[in-house]
Amino acid sequence: MSNTSIGERLKYQRKIKGYSQEELAHRTNVTVRTIQRIEKEEVSPHLNTVKLLAVALEVEVDELFPLDNPKEETVKKKWLLLMHATPLIGIFFPVLNVLIPLFLWIHKREDNPIYNEHGIKVINFQITVLILAVLSFVSLMTIEKWGFIIFISVVPICIGIIIFNSIYVVQKNKCYYPFSIPFLRLKKYKTFSLLLMMGISLLCSCSGPTQETIERLDGSMITKDTVTKKIDQLMTDAEVFGLAVSIFDDNQPVYQKVFGYKDYPNKVHMTDSTNIYGASFSKAVFGVLVMKLVEEGVIDLDTPLESYLPKKLYEYEPRTRWHDDFSSLKEDTLYHIITARMCLDHTTGFKNYRWFEDDYKLRIHNEPGTKFGYSGEGFIYLQVVLEKLTGKGLEELAQENIFKPLGMKNSAYEWKTRFDKDFALGHNENAEALKKDKDNEPRGGGTLETTAEDYTKFLTAVLNQKLISKTSYDEIFSPHIRIWGEKQFGEAANMISHKYDSINLSYGLGWGYFETPHGKAVFKEGHGSGFVHHSVLFPESGKGIMIMTNFERGNSIFKELLEVTLKDIYTPWEWEHYIPYSQILE
Repeated sequence: MSNTSIGERLKYQRKIKGYSQEELAHRTNVTVRTIQRIEKEEVSPHLNTVKLLAVALEVEVDELFPLDNPKEETVKKKWLLLMHATPLIGIFFPVLNVLIPLFLWIHKREDNPIYNEHGIKVINFQITVLILAVLSFVSLMTIEKWGFIIFISVVPICIGIIIFNSIYVVQKNKCYYPFSIPFLRLKKYKTFSLLLMMGISLLCSCSGPTQETIERLDGSMITKDTVTKKIDQLMTDAEVFGLAVSIFDDNQPVYQKVFGYKDYPNKVHMTDSTNIYGASFSKAVFGVLVMKLVEEGVIDLDTPLESYLPKKLYEYEPRTRWHDDFSSLKEDTLYHIITARMCLDHTTGFKNYRWFEDDYKLRIHNEPGTKFGYSGEGFIYLQVVLEKLTGKGLEELAQENIFKPLGMKNSAYEWKTRFDKDFALGHNENAEALKKDKDNEPRGGGTLETTAEDYTKFLTAVLNQKLISKTSYDEIFSPHIRIWGEKQFGEAANMISHKYDSINLSYGLGWGYFETPHGKAVFKEGHGSGFVHHSVLFPESGKGIMIMTNFERGNSIFKELLEVTLKDIYTPWEWEHYIPYSQILE
């Protein structure tokens, strides 16, 4: 019967066994209609179907399937090409370089020995490729010069081998994969081997650089594990026992972690939902809020604030304990020219707060708009005008325009009773917990209560230019006043210095500003009641960092933390008085 068709062979074997088509269908789960079509030679059955029929008839497959099937060579080349070429998809979707040939091998390995042989070779090579990719990345991070060469060489070499074999298998039905580790062996493969192979694939996937590394400003990479270890080391060495860090890349947070304690003496751990006093982080939020109101036409940046009110500001009866009392300005001849822009870029001429005056009375020390002088009082002045103009308090304005739209459910400019469940205490230089101040009245310059999670949402929105327009963000993140002082505070703030000329240190609207080879940078700090914070964003690269600490000495690790995590060597740490702990200990 060597020249007979499969239909004739099937009919012959069926009749020898005495089976009707219906009986054979019942024994094989192959439908009667399929058996009829095979015997009439209307279809060419799949090899698996022939195997089922052969088992039921108790014959060998080759007694049913003609060995000289003219379609065999075409089918073979198609499946071999798929096995060898589809791993190229792994260039775009890691691990598919293993999973696709694995699926094809499992499906076709019993159809023909050549499928089994080639499938095993492809799978072994692709698993080896994954391992090499991980090792090359490790070499990039640990071996100077040669590590980079190894990293950029692995992928092109592997792609070349895949393309060579895709062509070679079509021409010769042969393949050659050097350097392959034999996870699967040709003569013997078991479930254990398959599980081992898949486990290695998943492990390599989870170890990939896209998930476990952070790209820094200069394009270099650092692993998240390295960041965590560095933070642990810095906290231990500097004796900073509470910290929250978020790192941004491509306009999104790629690393968020809290460390240490919210109450160090009692060893109560901090969480990402622990309430943290935001201090002057308040000003960054307030700056965005003001620009939102500018967009809505409520206020203009350059119109004197006094002109918006029906009477002089000092004529209003104070409603708070102190911050809306402007009676001391009655005899002042300069305050009436103050604008919203001057309040936000710290050029009002007010001191930081009135209690820095000998008599605790608010006054202007230089012509508004001409000189930088960090002032929370300027933000309070603008806030009070806005409250009288809109008929809404700061807290209501912030909830409507910032906190609720961004889902910042644990943020407010005043203490909320729900914060009692989980809040951080500030700590002094001796790591002693300070009493929590819960009776602050809302002030745009410094009463923000927030969490690491919430403030990360705010900075993410800023990087993605949400809440306000690009034009408004460009206004905020522009140099409105050049800073010439040697330090931000103290007597050195009045000493002219050219130390920061190279970065054009300036102030925008509610945010500090400087320039780097990687584009402009905007920053905001916070300091008070045992809390010290810092944030810096690089809008053009989508990178940045947020650091929040509840220890007075927390800023002693800021310089090194910025350099390690972002390769930020531009932040004016001396101007901000971020003296490294190593220098303090000397």
